[in-house]
Amino acid sequence: MESKFESNGTAVTEFILLGLVETAGLQPAIFVIFFFAYLLTVGGNLSILAAVLVEPKLHTPMYFFLGNLSMLDVGCISVTVPSMLGRLLSHKRTVPYGACLTQLFFFHQLAGVDCFLLTAMAYDRFLAICRPLTYSTRMNHTVQRVLVTTSWACAFSNALTHTVAISTLDFCGPNVINHFYCDLPQLFQLSCSSTQLNELLLFGLGVLMAGAPVILIVTSYIHVAAAVLRIRSSEGRKKAFSTCGSHLTVVGIFYGTGVFSYMRLGSVEASDKDKGIGILNTVISPMLNPLIYSLRNPDVQGALRRVLTGKRDMT
Repeated sequence: MESKFESNGTAVTEFILLGLVETAGLQPAIFVIFFFAYLLTVGGNLSILAAVLVEPKLHTPMYFFLGNLSMLDVGCISVTVPSMLGRLLSHKRTVPYGACLTQLFFFHQLAGVDCFLLTAMAYDRFLAICRPLTYSTRMNHTVQRVLVTTSWACAFSNALTHTVAISTLDFCGPNVINHFYCDLPQLFQLSCSSTQLNELLLFGLGVLMAGAPVILIVTSYIHVAAAVLRIRSSEGRKKAFSTCGSHLTVVGIFYGTGVFSYMRLGSVEASDKDKGIGILNTVISPMLNPLIYSLRNPDVQGALRRVLTGKRDMT
């Protein structure tokens, strides 16, 4: 193996991703399951995006953010699953050093946007339910675009910081990653230089990227819950809670898996568990989001029917 130690401080030019299973007999089944999961996720999220674009009833801030979330879900699963499927087909488990860091960058870029976008959706629900009279002016098209653009900019800074920081580490020994994609905790375990600064950076930025949004989301929904409980009609309360329930479910899945992934650094024994958490984070969550948002939403269900059947709303 060619060494790059002299040029960039690392002797490792490629990593070996063990994938989900090492048993050769199980790999065809894994390929089929994740191939169809990928198709289902991409198809479901693009259907949601199409419904938001073509259905006039869905041209509201909440569905503008939902359309963006659908694009993010397609991106998140596309960063990890196709490369894993390619390795299963080729029976080649190696991934170049540069490709590993590129995957890490885009994964954290998209996941970071997810953090802020979910916060923007909570803020939207807060304004719609708690400040209905000023909602249209406070959540106009300009505000929506600023929120999305800011989300991308903050996530880019976070992803770039982590990628540059990990590129300064030396990898001069083991290069086997017990996972199906490249991520920070697994790379920390392989480095032959100190990762203390990187782990502090991950913790500090994690507080900013996840902690601050969670506080804002919880605060928004405390106000929302108080406002909804003041609604006299049970039908009104049910409708208000149904729009918030879908969002809270997605938030719970996203942040729950994120906490387990990054708050247990240095645990080698947790590698197999990390694979399960990785599947939840990169496959199950994006696959469930279209179902969660459409299950109890007649507007989305109707729009999806019209998109899939090609029929236009005549009303």
